[in-house]
Amino acid sequence: MTKQRSIYLLALLYAIIIGFSFLFTKIALQFADPIDTLAYRFTLSFLVMGVAAWAGWIKIDWQGRKWWRLLPIGLLYPTLFFGFQVYGLDLMSSSEAGIFQATGPIFTLFLASLLLKERATWTQKLSVMCSVGGVIYIMAQSGASVHDTSIVGVVLLLVSTVSLSLYGVYVRRFKEGYTSIQMSFVMMLVGCLVFNALAIGKHSYEGTMNRLWEPLTELDFILPLLYIGIMSSLVSSLLSNYLLSKMEAFKMSMFVNLGTFVSIAAGVLFLHERLEGYHIVGALLIVGGVLGVTSRKRKRIGNRALEVKAG
Repeated sequence: MTKQRSIYLLALLYAIIIGFSFLFTKIALQFADPIDTLAYRFTLSFLVMGVAAWAGWIKIDWQGRKWWRLLPIGLLYPTLFFGFQVYGLDLMSSSEAGIFQATGPIFTLFLASLLLKERATWTQKLSVMCSVGGVIYIMAQSGASVHDTSIVGVVLLLVSTVSLSLYGVYVRRFKEGYTSIQMSFVMMLVGCLVFNALAIGKHSYEGTMNRLWEPLTELDFILPLLYIGIMSSLVSSLLSNYLLSKMEAFKMSMFVNLGTFVSIAAGVLFLHERLEGYHIVGALLIVGGVLGVTSRKRKRIGNRALEVKAG
């Protein structure tokens, strides 16, 4: 029981980290365009992990393992996930971005059932629907503000969400053969290479290479970069890879929804975005779904313990 509680606490920490990532990404985008922001973000992540490996603080042992098998994971997360997310976030508020990406559990539930044969109980399925229902409610209530630009943002964020769901499924598939550190190393490497190539190619084509370095002269860019590069990218990937080895993919995706609370609160407190009553109602439904999934698990554990004592 204590181990299970520790896993849930780590999942809660993960939710808090990604919740604040919307805020800091939004701030960073005031000084650099989406591709440049991602290039800096994953360059920092990979450098930190590379230094840690070089100093012996972490071990990356590829003996008997083929690192290239993890490339699909690196392409899904961070490449496709963050690539679509950052452009979607550039078109929408941080609170709206967190809300739309909260639809992840329903995609993960379907994909995990289809590809991993993971089965959820009816209580868990209803809990997922409760959580997603909260998102749909918020979307319906905020429909008056939807226009052409925001629709594009919604599509980009939904594609980003599906990429994250597929990532969770692939990590579950490779959990026995690779460690969370090995997975994170490949993920940061792929993100660093892809987004730097895109950033350099874009600036070379436009003849604006000098603008690539301009954000580094702004302290207000460096501070959010440290958060999204180290906490949002590196630490969150280590946590998610570890947690996916301990719980089903759809359960892990439910904790992402808790980040919606953080993203809404951060947007209201620091970016002065409006908080409506329907945001609160929808958020309560989202959290209710998360609690429904986790409380079901605890009940089953408790019943099992009673059966052992009776035996």
